Amino acid sequence: MSCLNRSQVNAIPASLSILLFSLIIVEIKTSSASEAIAGDSFTQVTGVDQLSDVQSTDWAFQALRSLIDRYGCLSGSPNQTFRGNRALTRYEFAAGLNSCLNRINELVTASTSNIVSQEDLATLQRLQAEYSKELTVLRGRVDQLEARTATLEKQQFSTTTKLTGQVVLAANAGGFRGERILDPTGRVITNTNPNPTVFYRAALDFDTSFSGQDLLKLRLDSLSARGREQTAGFLEPNFGSTLEYTVRGTPNQRLGVSRLYYAFNPVQDLKVTVGSAIVSTDFVDRNRYANKITDFSTLAFVNNDLLFPINAPSVGAALDWSPAQSPFKLRAVYLAADAANPDREGQVSEIAPFAQLLVPRLTGRRGLFGAPYQGTIELEYAPSQAFSVRLQYSGGKLSEQRFDVFGVNVELALSQQVGLFGRYGYSNYDGTSFGNIQPNYWMAGIAFQDLLIPKSIAGLAVGQPFIENAVGDATQTNIEAFYNLPLNDNISLTPLIQIITHPGNQDSNGTIVTGTLRTVFSF
Repeated sequence: MSCLNRSQVNAIPASLSILLFSLIIVEIKTSSASEAIAGDSFTQVTGVDQLSDVQSTDWAFQALRSLIDRYGCLSGSPNQTFRGNRALTRYEFAAGLNSCLNRINELVTASTSNIVSQEDLATLQRLQAEYSKELTVLRGRVDQLEARTATLEKQQFSTTTKLTGQVVLAANAGGFRGERILDPTGRVITNTNPNPTVFYRAALDFDTSFSGQDLLKLRLDSLSARGREQTAGFLEPNFGSTLEYTVRGTPNQRLGVSRLYYAFNPVQDLKVTVGSAIVSTDFVDRNRYANKITDFSTLAFVNNDLLFPINAPSVGAALDWSPAQSPFKLRAVYLAADAANPDREGQVSEIAPFAQLLVPRLTGRRGLFGAPYQGTIELEYAPSQAFSVRLQYSGGKLSEQRFDVFGVNVELALSQQVGLFGRYGYSNYDGTSFGNIQPNYWMAGIAFQDLLIPKSIAGLAVGQPFIENAVGDATQTNIEAFYNLPLNDNISLTPLIQIITHPGNQDSNGTIVTGTLRTVFSF
């Protein structure tokens, strides 16, 4: 017996990457008889079912099987053997041969003893000669694959950051009955119907993970205006009639930061989020039927407005405790709307429109633990995927006086296509321009999934966002109906209608009717 020397080993063309690529070709056998590997730079692969098979009775099959058994060539294959005695295509066989060449090269390089016999060397050389064409083809294709991989790695955005984006374009038109529209204080908003408008919101999200379990989120966005560029937001800006995607972002065509926070898991089942631009509704008051850009647009239907007098990005922290195998989940959020300001001067843009109506002049100390601030707690009970109920509390200060809000959020799936949902809120706001008041809120609706077209969503909701006798002389009622039509995975088109009776809680105001065509691009 004589052993293989190093010069002979180096003459054997063994490459682990060739093996990997050959396995890709094997996979192609199950999906297509003639298919391009990837891109225009690759030539088309001949259908492997057209290649000559290596039968289990052939000498080459038996010879390679013997080598595999002795040297453990197929370490990545179950039981390190060929599966059964089925015939192999010549490319599959070449993959196994390459594996053996590579394995023997590793054994000889790492050892000073005689481990490969001259007989086995002769067998390998004969196999290499007979299957040289297949090995050459694989090597050429692997070279192209490695070149394309290097190009992708060079041009990729980041190894740790995922870039996504969303653009909302909408056209809106509508008007009101009667001669004029008054706000809740009796001030005249307008005497004429607004012209049709077109508006937008654009956002880019940079989601970075350093461990695979954490998240650093940065969102840059821009709005055409803030809530006043469409009929409902212009005629009734106070009680949640405006479109949700027109108010939460950077207004007036400026680019700004609307999300900046870091989330991590200090222990199992507990997520902690801290940041300088956090929005409460990203963490609490979710609802599968009324909470996303693909469903309702009316702000008062997307969230319980009373719970969130601070409704814009602010400094804060959030906790989410979701124990495994438990129907209960507990969430909490704390926000300080003017954390960077230690004194009591200046306006605070993070305050919701209804809160600005109640407390137009803010007083008190500012900063991280000064007014305006709010803390929110939510306990969710979901015994099944069909039913969820969330009990909520939000409290804090807008000025030197407190507010306290209690809410409930319910959803029920009647089937895979039909769902019911609703929210209710009861609050106490002290020291407002209208005195100490107790506004109520409710909304309810029905949603239909896959209506007429797969992946489509339709919904109808009605609600009264601000029930308070001291504010106005009536109770505003909002109605919205929409139909979300997905054109593909990245584009959806949604026509929607809003009807607002007694807008601004004023009995003299005529009904507002407005229609919007919303297009959402996601990438």
